[in-house]
Amino acid sequence: MRAALVHAAGDDKLDIRDDVTLTPLGPTDVRVRIKATGVCHSDLSAMSGVLPQPMPLVPGHEGAGEVVEVGDHVTSVQPGDHVIVNWRPSCQQCDLCLGGQPYLCMKYVVESFSTARLRFDGDKQAFGMAGCGTWAEETVLPWQGAIKIDPDIPYEVAALIGCGITTGVGAAINTARIKPGSTVAVIGCGGVGLSVIQGARISGARVILAVDPLESKHAPAKKVGATHAVTPDQLMEAIGELTGGSGFDYGFEVVGKAATIQTAWQVTRQGGTVVVVGAGAMDDMVQISAFSLLFEGKKLLSSLYGEADVRHDFPYFAKLWKSGQLDLESMISARIKLTDLNEAVAALRGGEVARQIVIMD
Repeated sequence: MRAALVHAAGDDKLDIRDDVTLTPLGPTDVRVRIKATGVCHSDLSAMSGVLPQPMPLVPGHEGAGEVVEVGDHVTSVQPGDHVIVNWRPSCQQCDLCLGGQPYLCMKYVVESFSTARLRFDGDKQAFGMAGCGTWAEETVLPWQGAIKIDPDIPYEVAALIGCGITTGVGAAINTARIKPGSTVAVIGCGGVGLSVIQGARISGARVILAVDPLESKHAPAKKVGATHAVTPDQLMEAIGELTGGSGFDYGFEVVGKAATIQTAWQVTRQGGTVVVVGAGAMDDMVQISAFSLLFEGKKLLSSLYGEADVRHDFPYFAKLWKSGQLDLESMISARIKLTDLNEAVAALRGGEVARQIVIMD
């Protein structure tokens, strides 16, 4: 089959090849034919090494497709089912899973670093990003990584739900639990940032400020729900105009940089909530004074994968789309082919795109 491969962290170019194969299916595995997959900034971070991944690697973790084959012990799906790829599958047995935090389960994260499910150039091993590798025509997942959805959900919509929507809307709804009538600032207006904006709108926020240095991203942000949009150098003026200088009730950081986390902290009012959504580097340290942490009364939260229980949240977000409350069409910058992925990665580095979706032939 065809797949896009990166041989070493830091490689600028993907090796798009047609000799990739999958390892045999295990008794608890599911083989999925990928129909659509997103080009997410986390894929770029995996290629660059900011997000550590085993190499060689087939990137891609935001995907949807059709079940082709299931292992003997799999009962959750069957061939022909439409599924969304869950890049953070949970064992559903550990204390975290049973305690309501399946998005923190590490079982399959650990396994993804030691289990190479792909082969190329004869019998050379390759890994799938986060155990997924959706930049390939097919992938093998643990059964918990394939979540069944209604067949009337378009694959490109389902793919977006698989990461960007769940991460961003989930941050607003599950993590921050935005109260109606609140004021919200969202720093970073890529695909996930646009999803946070939509989550804030759905939650009933009265003011939603989109912050991005690229003015080209301001109109898309307003289209999906932002009430105002500014560049970082206009931010202090906006705080004065929109909050009377007190700061926002909620500040979301959707970039993954220490500097923007500190900005989110600064724009959030005393007693407000700061939510870190962006995936940053391990050596990028955030400095906030111990005095401020206590006396400003702000809550500093992380939101991994929108704190989602995907068994519930994937179908829930699909219903929001069906009812017209989630605008996913506006988030798609381009529909491309697998062979266009090098150009798509270059466009992502340039920062001008929200979500590019690979539609498999």
